[in-house]
Amino acid sequence: MNIDSEFLPIGKLNPDFLSELIEKYTIKNESIVVGPGIGVDAAVIDVGDFYLVAKTDPITFVADDIGYYAININANDIACMGAIPKYFLGTLLLPERKTSKEMVRNIFRQVSEACGGKGISFCGGHTEVTFGIDRPILIGQMLGIADKDSLVNIKNGQPGDDILLTKGIAIEAVSIFAREKEDKLIKTFSDEFVEKCKKFIYDPGISVLEEARLSVQKGGVKGMHDPTEGGLAMGLHELASATGCGLKIFGKEIPVFPEAKFLCDMYDIDVMGVIASGALLIICEKQKSHSIIEELKQHQIKAKLIGKMMEPEFGTKLVSDENEIDLPKFHQDEITKLFK
Repeated sequence: MNIDSEFLPIGKLNPDFLSELIEKYTIKNESIVVGPGIGVDAAVIDVGDFYLVAKTDPITFVADDIGYYAININANDIACMGAIPKYFLGTLLLPERKTSKEMVRNIFRQVSEACGGKGISFCGGHTEVTFGIDRPILIGQMLGIADKDSLVNIKNGQPGDDILLTKGIAIEAVSIFAREKEDKLIKTFSDEFVEKCKKFIYDPGISVLEEARLSVQKGGVKGMHDPTEGGLAMGLHELASATGCGLKIFGKEIPVFPEAKFLCDMYDIDVMGVIASGALLIICEKQKSHSIIEELKQHQIKAKLIGKMMEPEFGTKLVSDENEIDLPKFHQDEITKLFK
């Protein structure tokens, strides 16, 4: 059987296949400062006096609070480049025979409120009711700006740099668990526990704008990346791909929210491979890691040193109790097990 005729699984494309597509079909010119690549969060375009930073990302796993998700997930990727998110356009696809005016108004309200809270202009997009989907899908387009001396490019990471992680994993997954399985969870756990998990997108929160801004201001940041689909594991693999470096990850240092571990264990889901928006990976100079951690702590944001950048021949390893194993890959996010 021709492998090109096989159907692809749910989730991100295989990185090797995606790299092939990027190499063969993307078009670049001299104004493209940062183009497409595995682990690269946004494109950067030289428009003269400043850089225009552009990102697009869809919200597909959730229907509740979809507007809030769209703004924060797209803004995060702008912030990872050291830029300020400024303008949002959204393409909203709505399911036939399931869409009311009330639903549409609610999504627009969510987008508007989330934009207003971050100083972002909701300035355009497209909306339609379409066939073949069972829930709203919101595809965001975020534009930001960066001074030419403030751009952060993950490709600058090199062996010897430290790897920090803010907050913990897996914030977004906890909220999805509670929203998608609320009826089941409410039979076993208290209303307070379920509501707390649902609100994980707000507290501790899926936005990384503040920690990105503070870290860059402190200095020594080489690059940043927010792990999303495929969880922390795939975020780290993307980081390795973008930098061309090896990674040594200290398994016991990875902060995992108790709610995340509990719910992942309950549904036989690997917490390392489940959607992890809300955490921020920071590559920084070794001598700056402590001061960045302390700066974030002063603003009630936890951060830990979870690894080191290594020479490429080291590979991407998870180290625990003197044992080294290859960091697992999750080309299909573990959260998809909830929808099967």
